[in-house]
Amino acid sequence: MTTRILSIGTAVPRARLRQDQVRDLFAGQPGADRLTKRLIGAAFDASAIETRHTVLDDLAAAAAATAAPEGDERMPTVTATGDLLSPSTGARNDAYIRLAPPLFAEAARKALAAASVDAAEVTHVVTVSCTGMFAPGPDYRLVRDLGLPTTVARSHLGFMGCAAAVPALRTASQICAAHPDAVVLVVCAELCSLHVRTPADHDEIVSASVFADGAAAAIVSADASRATGVSFELDRFATVLTDEGEKDMAWTIGDTGFEMILSAEVPRIIGREIRGAVESFLGDDGVDTWAVHPGGRSVLDRVETGLALPADALTVSRDVLRDYGNMSSATILFILGALLAGDLDDGDRVATLAFGPGLTLEAARLTFRRAAA
Repeated sequence: MTTRILSIGTAVPRARLRQDQVRDLFAGQPGADRLTKRLIGAAFDASAIETRHTVLDDLAAAAAATAAPEGDERMPTVTATGDLLSPSTGARNDAYIRLAPPLFAEAARKALAAASVDAAEVTHVVTVSCTGMFAPGPDYRLVRDLGLPTTVARSHLGFMGCAAAVPALRTASQICAAHPDAVVLVVCAELCSLHVRTPADHDEIVSASVFADGAAAAIVSADASRATGVSFELDRFATVLTDEGEKDMAWTIGDTGFEMILSAEVPRIIGREIRGAVESFLGDDGVDTWAVHPGGRSVLDRVETGLALPADALTVSRDVLRDYGNMSSATILFILGALLAGDLDDGDRVATLAFGPGLTLEAARLTFRRAAA
């Protein structure tokens, strides 16, 4: 019995941020001294990001110096003069409750359509998010919004950060091992921009320069009759906790939003430990393609150097970073979606790596298939 990713669907909000424009908006905030302006410019310019998406239309309008859409009921983020506001955590979470479910549903519908799976055939739902919370949550809303069977078994993985899509796929694989006829819908959605704040220190500046909004979904099943097109076989998974980094990457709840700790040590820790972690996972198995979560350009650089990869090995990861930024948990599925739609050869082995709070490495080895083996 082989469990496969049959399809991947993605969705992003309508508003797009140009990196140079949002850089200038943040650098122009009242109280930003010369050093802060310089740090903002350096972080944004070195990010290797050109565009990102946000659910905050007024933020995108302020960055582009255009008028926000009239009648927009999204969370007010900037004043008429372009000064960033500081909404309470409650206001930010209320916006999440309104704005996240449609993205969950859009990505899920695309994945279902791509796999030719009817909503009535879904047996399990696994949702992922770390940028908001409510109950009944996104898993419940998908049942209502997509018309899934009310008997569908639901699981939600919350607050696991950027690496969470890999544990979600592992959970789906375990479900399929126990229930060979299962059809599992996995959906990740993150609204990172809801927690934007005036960047004042290193962590806030780095966060402001890389994080974005997006959603991605996958259909996972071990039913061989459903594997009529391209797919990824889910071969195996691994989790590795690094020896350090617990305080260098963290995600906590503050009074004015969720607060990201992302120290300059994160890329260096990854660079020091990535080879040992990957070798313990892959052993002597060869790898044809790499799917690496782009926590930032420097993370990809450290992975590339630490594993002595060819210069083009992380091209798809870098392309997703350039066009979408870091959408936390959804990002690795954007990368796998691009690979699934690309020109891989049947039997190509894909090493999937994602990094989360801890510092934690979540890994999966996949095999690309043109059709059911």
